[in-house]
Amino acid sequence: MPEGLHPSTHPPLPPTTEDDRVLWLRLLRSRRVGIATFFRLLSEHGSPAAALDALPEIARAAGVERYNTFCEEAARAELSRGADAGATLICYGSSEYPKALYDLADPPPLLWARGDISLLNKPSIGMVGARNASSLGGRTARMLASELSEQGHVIVSGLARGIDTSAHIASLEHGTIAVLAGGVDVIYPSENAHLARDISLKGLLISEQPMGLAPQARHFPRRNRLISGLSIGLIVVEAAAKSGSLITARNALDQGREVLAVPGHPFDARASGCNMLIRDGATLVRSAADVLETLAPLAPDAPVLQPELSLNIPPPPPERRGLAETAALHQQILSRLGPSPLPEDQLIRDLAQPAATISPVLVELELDGKISRAAGGMLTKEL
Repeated sequence: MPEGLHPSTHPPLPPTTEDDRVLWLRLLRSRRVGIATFFRLLSEHGSPAAALDALPEIARAAGVERYNTFCEEAARAELSRGADAGATLICYGSSEYPKALYDLADPPPLLWARGDISLLNKPSIGMVGARNASSLGGRTARMLASELSEQGHVIVSGLARGIDTSAHIASLEHGTIAVLAGGVDVIYPSENAHLARDISLKGLLISEQPMGLAPQARHFPRRNRLISGLSIGLIVVEAAAKSGSLITARNALDQGREVLAVPGHPFDARASGCNMLIRDGATLVRSAADVLETLAPLAPDAPVLQPELSLNIPPPPPERRGLAETAALHQQILSRLGPSPLPEDQLIRDLAQPAATISPVLVELELDGKISRAAGGMLTKEL
């Protein structure tokens, strides 16, 4: 079982037909269904069709009236748009799905990809940095990306201006992956449209977002976790003390990836983030040899455990609760949650009730917008 999933879930069989993919899209795109809820619903109900049938009743039990799941027409339209763009829908559990993402706390159930899908399961190194990179920073990124890609490593970055652009250009001939914050058919920034076209022909563009979605600010942190998640190590080349690159570095640390940084002048604000990372234990990078020496012990060619592609028969549904009993249970849960995250298993222990009783109620509260579920099974109350 992938480490990041809640222990009560079972990895689902990947869809094999277009109708199956439509059901996965409908469930994932339904209102208030995030990644953790998607996997939980599949586990509890046994199939996406059953989960979709149950969602309106779950929402009603949570006080959300007139809840509609994502419609079939919209899901088929997304599949059609993907086909028109030459994109492939990669589903969790399929042979094409990147093995590196299985140990994330929140692996995307679906990925859209344009280009060479085989790159997803080759050893990869992430590279991020300042959008307003200096000339020296750009040259450093190109040198590192070129030499590392020649050694057989795929370079992963985010297609942004500056360091990302330099990294993609330098590694284009040997293998590069651009992780997008919007749909794989929406290129941002527009100035990188030609580069994106070249990457779709020689490398790979991927995104977990729907086709046609224009990126918004909230999408970039989500994108960043995939850049680090796909990589055995992350190199930061020029980054301010408060920047998206440092968010990516924090993601890498949380995911158990190696973090490396190129040092810079102490008076250059663009290097302050890298210098901070090195001060806090990141590996100092002077050349590609430093990177290869650091990452060699991680054995990128070691076998990665595939998820067990089977669904256990779901347990019988719990006995229906009365309205008063449901309201009391909701209040007990909400009284124990606040703005500080609380592990779900701790909440279940505090309530001294079976997980099979509490888990469906948590889904109801999440659909009602009263609680939020973060990576790692952490719960918070919406204020």
